[in-house]
Amino acid sequence: MSNKQIAIILGVFVVLIGALIALTAVLTPENTKPAFNAAVDFINAAGTYDEQTAFALLSPGMQNYVRENCPDGRVSACIAAYTPPEWGELLKYGSAVYRRSIRDGNAWDIQILATYEEGQGFAGVCIYHRVEEVTPGDWRITAWSGFISCDDPHAGLQALRQPDAPNYVRGE
Repeated sequence: MSNKQIAIILGVFVVLIGALIALTAVLTPENTKPAFNAAVDFINAAGTYDEQTAFALLSPGMQNYVRENCPDGRVSACIAAYTPPEWGELLKYGSAVYRRSIRDGNAWDIQILATYEEGQGFAGVCIYHRVEEVTPGDWRITAWSGFISCDDPHAGLQALRQPDAPNYVRGE
């Protein structure tokens, strides 16, 4: 094989890899939808006790719920209370990732998969967020539920978006 043929093959290979990376970036929902970013950023912030970031990602109704129902009005206190102590804490910021979503009118019902320090690593913890656009480009959490093992038969997105789901809260 000549040097020219090798150069052409390598060039085609590099172009294909570049196209694959670009296609992945375009088709990966959490990179293209602000609603998905809000859901992931919220649980990563709340799970690592970043109150300011987490609280700002809640709708006004959910902010009222947190003020009235969470210990010391802290969103992270509510979130931490949902998971058993033996699971430990959210592993680190970035340990919660987008799993799947369902469009519901102008809102998104989003399932998040989180990894905790102990016992809930591979299977993960399944979390639901309903995210709505409160003003153009400003997506906020309007409901949450779950915070249960993804091994649980009720951990699927369809089950977690129901009002009788574990830890279901909807800000009014």
